[in-house]
Amino acid sequence: MEASPGATIDDRLRLVPGFSLFRRTSALVANPTTQGVSLRGLGSTGASRTLVLWDGIPLNSPFGGWVYWTRVAPEEIDRVEVSESGATSVFGDRAMGGSIALFSRAEERHLGFAYEAGNRGTHDVEASAGYLFQRAWAVSATARDFITDGWYSVPSSVRGSVDRLAGVAFAAGTLRLDYLGPKERVYLRGDVLAEDRDNGTALQKNSTGTGTLAAGWSHQESSNMWSALGWYTREDFHATFSAINAARSLERLTSTQSVPAESTGGAVLWRHAAARWNLVSGGDFSRAEGYSHEVFYPGTPTDRGGTLLQGGAFSQGDAGFSRVRLFGGFRAEDAANGVAFWSPSGGATMGLGRWRLRASANRAFRAPALNELYRDFRAGNVVTLANAALRPETLAGVEAGADWVGERTRVSVTLYRNSLRDLIVNATLAATPLLITRQRQNTGAAVARGVEARLTRRLGPLRFESAYLLADSRVASGLRIPQVAKQQGTAQFVYDRGANLIAAGVRASGLQFEDDLNAFVLPGYAVWHVTARRTLPRGFALHLQVENLMDREVVAGYSPTPLVGAPRLIRAGVRWTLQ
Repeated sequence: MEASPGATIDDRLRLVPGFSLFRRTSALVANPTTQGVSLRGLGSTGASRTLVLWDGIPLNSPFGGWVYWTRVAPEEIDRVEVSESGATSVFGDRAMGGSIALFSRAEERHLGFAYEAGNRGTHDVEASAGYLFQRAWAVSATARDFITDGWYSVPSSVRGSVDRLAGVAFAAGTLRLDYLGPKERVYLRGDVLAEDRDNGTALQKNSTGTGTLAAGWSHQESSNMWSALGWYTREDFHATFSAINAARSLERLTSTQSVPAESTGGAVLWRHAAARWNLVSGGDFSRAEGYSHEVFYPGTPTDRGGTLLQGGAFSQGDAGFSRVRLFGGFRAEDAANGVAFWSPSGGATMGLGRWRLRASANRAFRAPALNELYRDFRAGNVVTLANAALRPETLAGVEAGADWVGERTRVSVTLYRNSLRDLIVNATLAATPLLITRQRQNTGAAVARGVEARLTRRLGPLRFESAYLLADSRVASGLRIPQVAKQQGTAQFVYDRGANLIAAGVRASGLQFEDDLNAFVLPGYAVWHVTARRTLPRGFALHLQVENLMDREVVAGYSPTPLVGAPRLIRAGVRWTLQ
């Protein structure tokens, strides 16, 4: 995380091949409804096929499944764990394609302040504080205020008088209370986000207010641990949509949308750790409710939405026998409103000196989000319709791999194959020069298969990291799954010694398709980045981040006008921490 550039966590996670959002745009300027996450070439329609957890609490939107990455400041995260398959039975349907877990920094006594400025009118102010008292209690708070003018979302060759800079202004904060007893731990946490976005034209805007109240408890007793957590999330999303003529000289308001949503959930589990075996068992539930209120110009207002109730019981264990360790688990779940689904999983690892061999198989599913069932939306002159008759997606996956770990070198190779049924895609219904109409529909079947390779090499303070993913993801007709590049790769050199950290690297991606008909091609690209940090006495630190160093124009999507990703972004700042 420290060696990766990016004002938001999604930009830093792009150094993980296979991590992708619905479009190639940063959360700094993208419409939040395009921030659905996928891993290993499963693709996304805006809703995530990956579960994102923040200290164990789901970060996915209760209405759409996308993620508001602006809620979490990268500097407040201690580590990120990425599981690139649904090989565990612990999580529910949102983890069909894997999970991403964000962990906050440990509670400690501190006071911090940071300011960062950059090109394109970027300013970022952050503050944090933590206090320990009576040896067992801790209170902490964070606050962040960020603004950027952003950049034009269409290239200069097609830009017209209706186009404006796409930027964002947001404020986010958290407040947390912890009890850290010898056997008992309890926490209460609240976080809020308020953001306003300009979506690239005079009339297209959106805003969001969201927040979560969460509580957790755990009790450790010898080799057993019991824990429980619960949360309540409230979200209010507002957006305006417009139609634009071919010359991009005239814009007409077509609709306004207001989407209130909320979710409640909880989980309990028991963990047992023994010399040769481990077991975790428990259950969870969630309830999401949301409605899309839309006013058309001209037209009749609509009001659509509903409730999703889900719950499950799970058990996951592992046992070691000499060089072999076996894994197994199952999950029984009410997929949504009475549809039952079983998610078994199993696997094995074998250690042979510096080698480790591994294999696993699993079955998973994802229920359609409220957004896919009930909310229409418009991006430029592309209209996408909801579909209340959508069925859950299902996945059957297998993978096998090998790891080699030396004193300075680590190599990992994984082969995988995921068979999908009823995959939800934005299917094209009609296309004219002025309007493209799509609807969320279930495809018959699809296959996502590929090879993933990683290499890490250390030479004193210098570290080289590289990763590559070959993802061949196709529907039954042979067409490629939209928004999935066949080849992705990253490479990075990191110098980390004493008070200095310097990192430079490249992120590359092959071509991918915008749509289900593979008619709109998003060309491949390669962008360079640089990160530098210098720690100074008395708690000060200076840092510099440059993304897209060579200012490469990246085609991020079509509406059907081409949309472009982030240009060169430069940010520099100072951080002060008193402990």
